[in-house]
Amino acid sequence: MTQRPQMASKPIVTLEAGQTPVRNSRPATHGWLASNRGIWLRILSILLGLLAWEILARWVFPSIFIPSLSQVLERGYELVLNKELAEHTIASVRRIMLGFVIGCAIGAPIGLLMGSMPTMRYLAEPYIHFFRFIPSIAWLTPAVIWFGIGEMSKVMIIIYTTVFIVVINTAVGVASIPPNKVWAAAMLGASKRQIFFLVTVPAAMPFILTGMMLAMGSSFTAVVAAEMVGAEQGLGYLISNSRLWMDTRAIFLAIIVLGFLGFAIDLMFRHLIGRFAGRYGAVS
Repeated sequence: MTQRPQMASKPIVTLEAGQTPVRNSRPATHGWLASNRGIWLRILSILLGLLAWEILARWVFPSIFIPSLSQVLERGYELVLNKELAEHTIASVRRIMLGFVIGCAIGAPIGLLMGSMPTMRYLAEPYIHFFRFIPSIAWLTPAVIWFGIGEMSKVMIIIYTTVFIVVINTAVGVASIPPNKVWAAAMLGASKRQIFFLVTVPAAMPFILTGMMLAMGSSFTAVVAAEMVGAEQGLGYLISNSRLWMDTRAIFLAIIVLGFLGFAIDLMFRHLIGRFAGRYGAVS
């Protein structure tokens, strides 16, 4: 009678108390790479774009029209050494932040009142929908006449740009609140003031923050336009002044700095939204 060959049995490993099994590290590494796939794809996309820019600028287009990345970086190094780039950047950021904060502080309360009070909405709506279609750059000449060529005229242009975007988004957010929320709060004995601060404002918060993010982008547009027309500092002034000397390297450098500033501020804004307004349903 033939016997079946016996397979070698695996050694039995016993674990003492408090001892954890050792796992293979390769799946963990693979999981880390997979979880950060989006980051690596973004980095790859940026590197490919920069490489394409360098190749096209050197061998396809004349450098006087489109300078290469290396030429722009070389010009940026010169402006960093003489501190000119820092001065222009600080001037633009200061104007943007000041006008943006004041515009949001004005626009959010107006939008909340328009959404909560029909009388306020009927009174303010004609002006909101009339002035929001007038570009901010159209007010630059009156702003210079009224406030001079100093900082106030540029800040007022940014305030004007910011207010209407925040007002409209806030009013829409209040109008989209389900009536059941307000009725439930009233049935529980909440006063009108409590309903406003505990129901209306939190429910409209995602719309307010979205309006603020959109207004930030418009603030960059407004400050560049204002600095091109009447300013002695700022990234818009750097672009306009470099045009007179056909310094395309400085022009592209200012454009890149504007893009990086906007990208950094947007990331910071999304982080703040996720940290302080995530409970209201805002998407960071």
